[in-house]
Amino acid sequence: MTTIGILGAGRVGTNLARALAASGHQVTLGRRGNGDHATVAGGADIVINATPGDTTLERLTALRAELAGKILVDVSNATHDAADGLPGDLCYPGGSLAEQLQDALPGTQVVKTLNTMLFTVMTDPGALRTPPTAYLSGNDEQAKKTVAGLLGDLGWDPGWIEDLGDITTARATEAMVLVVPHVLRRNGFTPFAVSIAR
Repeated sequence: MTTIGILGAGRVGTNLARALAASGHQVTLGRRGNGDHATVAGGADIVINATPGDTTLERLTALRAELAGKILVDVSNATHDAADGLPGDLCYPGGSLAEQLQDALPGTQVVKTLNTMLFTVMTDPGALRTPPTAYLSGNDEQAKKTVAGLLGDLGWDPGWIEDLGDITTARATEAMVLVVPHVLRRNGFTPFAVSIAR
């Protein structure tokens, strides 16, 4: 059992909290305000960032002490909203939120994953007709192995997990979000993932 703190209590955070708790982990869900994020991050072995990506960097930089020595799993996408509220332009073109977080939090092992799919697929990958792909980006190999283990607890087959390499590879997966609003406008919130077909 691992103690997991999830920052962000929206659809993504609550969905992950429910599934990870059901798989036997001790999960604490942190809501915005009143120092709750600091308490949750400080008391966890692994922290998952499910906060809005456009404000994540400022929010998590303030938790540098609480996140030191821990794995930070970043599942967010940093975009400016389009007029209809769906993802628009990238906040960090030519880079990535994950890289910004790793630079700001040198004592933390940042791993990017699960940001290329509808939130329901994160915890139910077997629901899709085609096996989805969960990409991993991060500088620390052991941290990525630990996160891959958590993905297994969420139902991800090892063959569906693609380790892309160091944290700079998160540029590619974060850019994949640009296809998401077009899919959603045509199909609504039907489960999907941006995946590798083999």
